Amino acid sequence: MPHTNIEIPDKLPLYSQKEMVPFPYMIFPLYVNDRDLLPFTEADNYDKSVAVVLRRPDATSGDQLGDIHEIGTLCRVNQIKKVSDGRFKVTLEGVARLRIQELEPGTVCLLAHCEVVREFVEKNLVSEALVQSLNALLKISLSYGKPLPDDVMKMIDYIDNPARLSDLVALYVNLPISDLQELLETVDPLERLKKVYVHLTNEVQRLQVKSEINTEVNRKVGKNQKEYILREQMKHIQEELGEEDPRVADMNELRRRIEEAGLPEDVKKIADTEIKRLERINPASPEYTVSRTYLDYLAGMPWSKSTSDSLDMVRAEEILNEDHYNLKKVKERIMEFLAVRSLKENMKGPVLCFVGPPGVGKTSLGKSIARSLGRKFVRISLGGVRDEAEIRGHRRTYIGALPGRIIKELFRCGANNPVFMLDEIDKLGLDFRGDPASALLEVLDPEQNFSFNDHYLDVPFDLSKVMFITTSNQLDPIPGPLKDRMEVIRLSGYSTEEKLHIARNFIIQREIDENGLTNNPLEFTDEAIIKIIDDYTREAGVRSMQRTIASVCRKVAKEITQSKKPRKVINPEVVSELLGPRKFHNEVAAENDRIGVVTGMAWTETGGDILFVEITSMPGKPELILTGSLGDVMKESARAALSYVEAHYRDFGIAENAFEDKTFHIHVPSGAIPKDGPSAGVTMVTALVSLLTGRPAKRSVSMTGEITLTGRVLAIGGLKEKVLAAHRAGVRRIVAPDRNRDDLEDIPDNVRTELEFTFINEAAEAVAVALQA
Repeated sequence: MPHTNIEIPDKLPLYSQKEMVPFPYMIFPLYVNDRDLLPFTEADNYDKSVAVVLRRPDATSGDQLGDIHEIGTLCRVNQIKKVSDGRFKVTLEGVARLRIQELEPGTVCLLAHCEVVREFVEKNLVSEALVQSLNALLKISLSYGKPLPDDVMKMIDYIDNPARLSDLVALYVNLPISDLQELLETVDPLERLKKVYVHLTNEVQRLQVKSEINTEVNRKVGKNQKEYILREQMKHIQEELGEEDPRVADMNELRRRIEEAGLPEDVKKIADTEIKRLERINPASPEYTVSRTYLDYLAGMPWSKSTSDSLDMVRAEEILNEDHYNLKKVKERIMEFLAVRSLKENMKGPVLCFVGPPGVGKTSLGKSIARSLGRKFVRISLGGVRDEAEIRGHRRTYIGALPGRIIKELFRCGANNPVFMLDEIDKLGLDFRGDPASALLEVLDPEQNFSFNDHYLDVPFDLSKVMFITTSNQLDPIPGPLKDRMEVIRLSGYSTEEKLHIARNFIIQREIDENGLTNNPLEFTDEAIIKIIDDYTREAGVRSMQRTIASVCRKVAKEITQSKKPRKVINPEVVSELLGPRKFHNEVAAENDRIGVVTGMAWTETGGDILFVEITSMPGKPELILTGSLGDVMKESARAALSYVEAHYRDFGIAENAFEDKTFHIHVPSGAIPKDGPSAGVTMVTALVSLLTGRPAKRSVSMTGEITLTGRVLAIGGLKEKVLAAHRAGVRRIVAPDRNRDDLEDIPDNVRTELEFTFINEAAEAVAVALQA
């Protein structure tokens, strides 16, 4: 049925605004100044009617048709009343929707040509269902505390007109102005009712969530209040019974621990202040746990707790020899420490750095040192550590803050003078969270670590009594300032004879016990152990040897469980039977002497290795080709070697035209492995002379040394590792720089007796030794 016809004048005063969207049947006040009052006073000439319309968001004046929305509201002016500050209160009543067609300037105010929007309401099952659902939702919202006047609720119960109901409900739903204008512009009452229903549904859901949150908050607050009341009651009951309050008892216990901890005076003051602060904090507060944990660390740190050093040097040496074979330099350094410690009680702990290939016993050596000194042993691995807070800790302003690993481990061990091992110090990382290596500068400096300041404790702690031991596979990755703070002790690889002793005295019995063969002990012959060392392991340390011996024990254990006759003796034949084909071959013994191929030696982070320098030539332009993943320094050595041989070709008996129209190609096998360093210069000179003179090089001779353009041979590093690698490979003669003669003392006696050493000052001497006549 059509909406009731409303007659209006052809033109109406227009009032545009941005604050609200009036709806039909809505009575509302407006507060305006003198200028904005004109449309409402002019309404007296237009049957007290005025057109109220919403201005568009980007409009400023509202004087143009494009500045306002097309649909507005016909309002009747009920009252105009002057209020304070020269403003006026205008009471309006919404009558119907208007469509603004044209604007016209008037003598007093802006006039609008408009027409009433006709609304057609047709009652059907859909409209009746929507009306009922809307009424139900309104009552639900009222149950959640939605403020609706009682007279409005009564009015809604009797309204069955969808157009009237949708406009009325829209007034009491918290909607943005844009959504309200959209509802005003929705002429179809049924469609408008659907939109209002959707908005009201969202409002009810929001109220439900808000109610659940309020309920949970009230429950928690009520629980805290209940706990507080019960705690106060308990406190009063305990006072009546003469019992001590648990919280007071806890504070007293904490004070007792602080007193007995032997804190320095300045730290004691901080602890006392923190306890007073803790007493004022509610135990249910998160801050209480933070403060309590901090005080636990302060009270539990070994400020004055030390273990007594065992100064029995004979006993200490026995312990070191029980756990490790050889390692004379390390053992001598520990004996020196004990000697000084026996003469001076308050001495600073040394900072040692064990550098060597994997498997030579660096980490286990730290445990033996702690046992020989009678100290506690602490170990942390620095491999992959990238955060400075791992060393210095987090500041207590962060949630979940904890001390750094140094302070945490001292707290756990309960002594301020342990043997503290920082394992894999060369594997430290670096990223945006800081540089752990820089944080270690203070820890490992005896001149600074007496007042180490962890970010969490925020008080100085004395680390000078701690004996720090770091381990590393190589020194190069360690920053210079950090390296300067440590006393470096190199642990080279083991010779075959040393590995034989280690296997015989340390490894075999342990593996027999660990693999359940205690009741069926095995006897390994020396030949079997040497076969395992030479044919199945190729390393500087003993880890692979230990795993291989363990593999033999496991296979014997398997045979025993299968009711086979248990083996008693492990000889080379049994090793081959159990372990299968050999994994490594003697590179030198398996090869013949060849022209242009010379045996060299290289230092690696796993100990040492031998390498072969191969040189050939072909017709072509004068050029030097270098392959085998050679680094820049090694390439320069090759060019220097070629220049030296060209300049001294007569001294080596090389033909004058040997270098004309020839391309030389130098290759170092194992091309996938990067190689660098200057120590292959002598080897390259010898290989070039071998090629150009046609004299084969002796494969049993291995050499090392850096050369200059004039042929002088300079000193190199890592001679011990290189010699041990050459010895393992079957080399019988070593050619090395004369300046490295003193390094011969580091090489085991049995290796020195089995090898022939030739020390040279000139590259020509190496050629004379290594090439066949």
